[in-house]
Amino acid sequence: MNSNCAFYFLSMNKNFRDFIFILLIFSFSCKEKAKEQFNLTSQTWEQIEKEASGKTVNWMMWTGDPSINAYVNNFVVPKIKVKYNINLEISSGQGSVVVSNLLAEKDAGKEESELDMVWINGETFYQLRQVDALFGPFTDKLPNSNAIDFSNRFIGFDFQQPVNGFECPWGNVQMCLIYDAYRLPKPPQTLTELSSFVKANPGKFTFSNDFTGMTLLKAWLIEFAGGEKELAGKFNDEKYKKSSTKLWKYINANKINFWKQGKTFPNAVAPLHQLFVNKEVDITISNNDAEAENKVLQGFFPKTTRSYVPEYGTIQNSHYLGLVKNSTNKAAAMVVINFLVSPEAQLNKMNPATWGDGTVLDKNKLDSEWKQKFEKAAERKYSPKRKDIESKALAELDPMYMVRLYDDFRKFVIEK
Repeated sequence: MNSNCAFYFLSMNKNFRDFIFILLIFSFSCKEKAKEQFNLTSQTWEQIEKEASGKTVNWMMWTGDPSINAYVNNFVVPKIKVKYNINLEISSGQGSVVVSNLLAEKDAGKEESELDMVWINGETFYQLRQVDALFGPFTDKLPNSNAIDFSNRFIGFDFQQPVNGFECPWGNVQMCLIYDAYRLPKPPQTLTELSSFVKANPGKFTFSNDFTGMTLLKAWLIEFAGGEKELAGKFNDEKYKKSSTKLWKYINANKINFWKQGKTFPNAVAPLHQLFVNKEVDITISNNDAEAENKVLQGFFPKTTRSYVPEYGTIQNSHYLGLVKNSTNKAAAMVVINFLVSPEAQLNKMNPATWGDGTVLDKNKLDSEWKQKFEKAAERKYSPKRKDIESKALAELDPMYMVRLYDDFRKFVIEK
């Protein structure tokens, strides 16, 4: 601004200057109000897609598997950019990291979150709902949600919690035990047989001290409780103590014959897989019933690898995508989530050479062309077919069971 202009501005009538100032404030407020008034629930999908264009979405997700990372970075990110002009950025974090980040923002009084969407399930969903950190319900706005069967108890309920539109199912899996059929022609089918196996083969068995390992222990807990119905519903402390006492007794009686005499456990499933590849242990585990297929195709597991569900059964569950309540890019995040549950994205993800993650789509709700594609993708060579193991699928327990298992495993097994 030159000196003449500056002098003119400073000598303006005070009332006029006050008017200009008020006008600027009003204009800014109107823009903010207009931004606030973009109500997702009242907009058409076309309006939501228009609002989403040009935005950046920050997605916090688990990044511990190269196949999953490749699927997201090499397929999802570029597709989202080309189809919707949305920039998708990935932040690494899961479980407690997601909760602590959003809780810290809330405690600091931040009205705008740095995160837009999160990959969650189970106790994380429970905790985020407790602190009111998720936006919803929103799933009924997603066009592709029409092909999701929310009445399915393994999809519409997350650790026995109805999702109620506050998270969108993304993938569905069932835990399997993985073994080398050349080294172990007859893997143990019962907990009694597992005890005999570890006694005859000291050092050849362990499990991970993480979500996957605790999911295995959940199946054992159900077995010691007398069946799935015994622990159904809300957390029951008396029932938990009764069955968990048997669980810790069983593990402690056998851990002398575990890998490293049970003095330590792998901190994640990836190092457990490596122990299996190195022939240090004969069995590894996975929450994904198609992971054996995936790892053989990668050349990581030998071609003699097979996987199975033991007689006592294993947990089947879904994992989900949530919208952060204080996200400033909810429309764009919704568009991303809608793409992730599209037949195109779900089929690509289901391919064992890509990831092998089970679909949440009901194939009977798809047209004949897509239905055929999904049925072909379900064919497996190294992993059991889903229809052959679903009869032994166990529903997830109340989130508090997982919380207690984490704490008590350390207290009654590791520190004992």
